[in-house]
Amino acid sequence: MPLGEHLRELRKRLMLACAGILVGAIGGWFLYDPVFQLLQLPVSDLRERGVDATLNFSNVAASFDIKLRVAAFLGFLASSPWWIYQVWAFLAPGLRSKERRWALMVIGAGVPLFAGGIFMAWTALPNTFLLLTQFVPDGETSSALIDVTTYLKFVMQFLLIFGVAFVLPLILVLLNFLGVAKGMTWLKGWRWAVIIIFVLAALATPTADAVTFVLMALPIIGLYFAAVGICLLNDRRVAKKALAAGVGSDVDTDVSS
Repeated sequence: MPLGEHLRELRKRLMLACAGILVGAIGGWFLYDPVFQLLQLPVSDLRERGVDATLNFSNVAASFDIKLRVAAFLGFLASSPWWIYQVWAFLAPGLRSKERRWALMVIGAGVPLFAGGIFMAWTALPNTFLLLTQFVPDGETSSALIDVTTYLKFVMQFLLIFGVAFVLPLILVLLNFLGVAKGMTWLKGWRWAVIIIFVLAALATPTADAVTFVLMALPIIGLYFAAVGICLLNDRRVAKKALAAGVGSDVDTDVSS
C-alpha cells in the first residue's frame, strides 16, 4: 500500500476512534453525578474516621473542568473495545493470516484484562487512599482540604495504570505465538522480569508509598508467570507438530525409495 494510502487510512481510523470516544464522553457527561459520587467514596471513608475531609473546588471553572475530565475518562473506558478495534483494523492489512489470527485473539483477551486491572485498582483504591491520609490527625481541629483536580487526577491515573499494566503480559504471549521468542527465554529471565516490574510499578504509581506499587507489582508478576506458562505450552505444541511433520516426511522418503 502506498504511503499516501497508509496516511489516509491512519487518519480514517483516528477519526473513527475519536468519534467513538466522543460518543462515550457524551454518555459520560450524563452519568457524571452518580460517577462523581462513587469517586468520592474514599473521601467519605476518611470522614467516617473522624477527619474533616472535603474536596475543594479551588477556582471558578473547576467544577466545569472536572465534569469534562470525568466525561472524557468515562468515554475512553466505555469505548475501549471500539478504539482497540480501530488499531486492529489499521494493522490487519499488513499482517499475514496467522499473525492476524493471533493479534485478534490478543485484542479479544486484552479488553477483559484491561477491565480486570481497573476493577482491581478500584478495589484497592479506598485502602490506598486511607493509607496515604492516615497521618491527618483526628479531631475537630483537623481538616483536610483536598484539591478536587489533584484528587481526580490521582484516581484516574491509578485506574488507568493498573488497566494498562494488566495487558502487558499479553505481549509476551503474542511474541511467542509469532515465533519471535521461546517460553524458556522468558522463564530464564524471570528474576530480571520481577525486578523490572517492581521498578516500573514504583515509577508508574502516582504516589511515592511502597504499598501502592507492591499492590500493583504482585498481580503483574502473577500474570507474567501465567503468560510464561502459556508460552511453554505453545512451544511444546509446536515441537510436537514439527516432530510429527518430520516423522511423516521420513516415512514418505522411505516409501518412495
